[in-house]
Amino acid sequence: MKYKMIVTDMDDTLLNSEGRISRENKNAIMKAQEMGIKFVLASGRPTFAMKEFAKELELDRYGSYMLSYNGAIITECATDKIWLEEKLTVEDAHKIYDLSKEHDVHLLTYVDEEITAETTNKYIDVEVDLTGMPYRKVECFKSTVTEPVVKCIMLEKPEYLKEVEKKLNELLKGEYSLAISKPFFLEVMKKGIDKGASLLKLAHKLGIKPEEIISVGDSYNDMTMLELVGMPVAVENAKVEVKNMAKFISTSHNNHALKTVIEKFII
Repeated sequence: MKYKMIVTDMDDTLLNSEGRISRENKNAIMKAQEMGIKFVLASGRPTFAMKEFAKELELDRYGSYMLSYNGAIITECATDKIWLEEKLTVEDAHKIYDLSKEHDVHLLTYVDEEITAETTNKYIDVEVDLTGMPYRKVECFKSTVTEPVVKCIMLEKPEYLKEVEKKLNELLKGEYSLAISKPFFLEVMKKGIDKGASLLKLAHKLGIKPEEIISVGDSYNDMTMLELVGMPVAVENAKVEVKNMAKFISTSHNNHALKTVIEKFII
């Protein structure tokens, strides 16, 4: 199979433990792009927190795209224009807030390019560190969220958050898209929004068939984009469930996983 696109998750997949793209990964990615391969970043991160990596990989020069907020937004790198945007309504966000209170978990969202929440918590600190976005602690979530938002994140200890995910899936019956990214992040988005659904829309726009795509990931929110493509790849440090659906297990995020994939399937 001649692959035409590589789509990769960022944290714990493309990025190493220091939050960087290794020189080995970068060199391989640049070579693949020079060969005409589309290289796409797909992350739960806000768009703001992906742009420096897109710039480092020159995605604008090669006419590529970013899927941010777990696919709720697709951005064309060359023009910085948003090609797709799907948001939760204000009513949705307020309902999710009520659910977070009922299940005793922290909740954050993004308002005016700020991470916004009523509480402080070590898991919120992780999102602040990952994204580099300012954090705004507010007195009242509902009075602050007065416009549609891209997504909300529930945050708590991993073992408890898995229980919450199960309960909410039973309670909501598909009313929203739920996905665990990091073990302590349960992301809530508009129904039908996930990395896989947005990837299919982008591939259709570019005239690329699903079987011509390689997807690389490590966590639960990557599974939708792995199950839809010709070559689903898990990194060595991926969750067991992700490895089980992969056709190839690459090296770890700390051992140049994208370089390994590109050398095996492209070069």
